[in-house]
Amino acid sequence: MDVLYFAWVRERIGLPREKVETSANTVMELVEELKSREERYAAAFADISALRVALDQELSEFDAPLEGVREVAFFPPMTGG
Repeated sequence: MDVLYFAWVRERIGLPREKVETSANTVMELVEELKSREERYAAAFADISALRVALDQELSEFDAPLEGVREVAFFPPMTGG
């Protein structure tokens, strides 16, 4: 699946997007897999309360299933203005 990173998440990881092979069943399991890769991922996902996630461009929750999902995007909360 494609995993996209936006704003400071992208800055910490150093990539705007990547293809990920995963056995994760939920978004949270994917986050745990990514965090275990290396320190830059651990830093980006250290506080998931500061993150939002979209599955196939639909805002979702971290306990959402990944079955059939082609794209996961991580980004900080959006503010108005």
